[in-house]
Amino acid sequence: MALSDVQIMRYSRHIALKEMGIEGQEKLLNGKVLIIGAGGLGSPVSMYLAAAGVGTLGIVDADCVDLSNLQRQIIHNTEDIGKAKVQSAKEKLISMNPDITIHTYYEMVTADNILDLIEDYDFIIDATDNFKAKFLINDACVLAKKPFSHAGVLRFSGQVMTYVPRKGPCYRCIFKNPPPEGVVPDCKNAGLVGIIPGIIGSIQAMEAVKYFIGAGDLLIGKLLTFDALKMQFRTIKLPKTDGTCEVCGTSPSITKL
Repeated sequence: MALSDVQIMRYSRHIALKEMGIEGQEKLLNGKVLIIGAGGLGSPVSMYLAAAGVGTLGIVDADCVDLSNLQRQIIHNTEDIGKAKVQSAKEKLISMNPDITIHTYYEMVTADNILDLIEDYDFIIDATDNFKAKFLINDACVLAKKPFSHAGVLRFSGQVMTYVPRKGPCYRCIFKNPPPEGVVPDCKNAGLVGIIPGIIGSIQAMEAVKYFIGAGDLLIGKLLTFDALKMQFRTIKLPKTDGTCEVCGTSPSITKL
């Protein structure tokens, strides 16, 4: 596809990058990303990918905007309280960049629908806030051979890793199974500084952009952690998959969701 004069102006700072240029911007415009979760992580991810010109964004969320969301979920405004998060997000993203297509899914991801949801997308963003959803997204992406970015946030910290089929360990390789209910506190009980998902979600967006344009190193086989109190990033090298993983191993026991 040839970029229009308006697109060349809009994406001029991208085009100036030798790692991207017009060809890279065209790849972004042809790209399709599904963002599961329109909250703290989903806000910066969707906003930066929309601004970057990723041509098709899908947003999945079953919740409505609540007053307690506004401290961190920056895509939503006070007047959006009570509105479906996917609709609120779509309105902001189209206003930001009418160049792109937004698909919304006002539903919760389940074992019954996730494979259909991810089927038409090139890259998946896990912007959820619970372990069951994270393991479901991982298993579905492994089975469907879809790359995805995982992230988690709590209190003053966050973490990110990227999975690309046949190139590194998946989420289940590292964390095995969801922890028992109540063992790990959630954000509602433990708290979360609203800026943390902004930082971590922006890194997820960067991973998606790098995946499409083929520049730099993705967080494959690595877990990037951030501690805001110490203002410290650490990159932890993850163990290579040894073939015993229940979902991506050589003899997987998880073959359906």
